[in-house]
Amino acid sequence: MLYALSTLLAVAIILLILSFFMNDRFKDIEHQLEQFSISSMQEYYQLKKKIKILEEELLADDIDFLEETIPGTPNKKPPMYQKILDMHQQGEPVEQIARETSLSEHDVYSIINQFSSMR
Repeated sequence: MLYALSTLLAVAIILLILSFFMNDRFKDIEHQLEQFSISSMQEYYQLKKKIKILEEELLADDIDFLEETIPGTPNKKPPMYQKILDMHQQGEPVEQIARETSLSEHDVYSIINQFSSMR
């Protein structure tokens, strides 16, 4: 009886010590869920920025359409476009404009090309 209890106690201590060195699967799953959450939030933020840009472009197209149909209306651009064009005319590099407006360089190039072709 004494041998059985001492054997069980020894096995329990060995298993307890081994449990500290085992990987915790819940930590791995929690880490993966955290990474997924962060990446989805980043994608959501980028989509919001792109939607805002598209809305401004659509608004600019609507304004252009109204300017063409209503004579005597002033040629106004959305504030973001005007800021980009002003910075470009002042000689700012596209990289700097992209940083200050929180847009990608491709978007800045597109806006500059769009409005330079309209002049």
